[in-house]
Amino acid sequence: MKKEIHPKYFPNSHATCACGAKHVVGSTMEKIGVEICSSCHPFYTGADKLMDTAGRVEKFKQRRAKSDSAKSGKDRSGAVIKKS
Repeated sequence: MKKEIHPKYFPNSHATCACGAKHVVGSTMEKIGVEICSSCHPFYTGADKLMDTAGRVEKFKQRRAKSDSAKSGKDRSGAVIKKS
């Protein structure tokens, strides 16, 4: 077997979450930065997070209005488009 091919293992690595929670884990990296952890994940905390549904609805309405105007033969300004 080849010697010294495995990375160095740190049994007391520090994983720091974006929420500020710190966890001690074993890893090949000394310091780890994560975006979400068990301290702030909605599944573990039971708290619901509101998504940006209002922005999505507005985008959908704009796309629908755009497609309806294309079907009616008018451009965005309301002028009639002549088809040849």
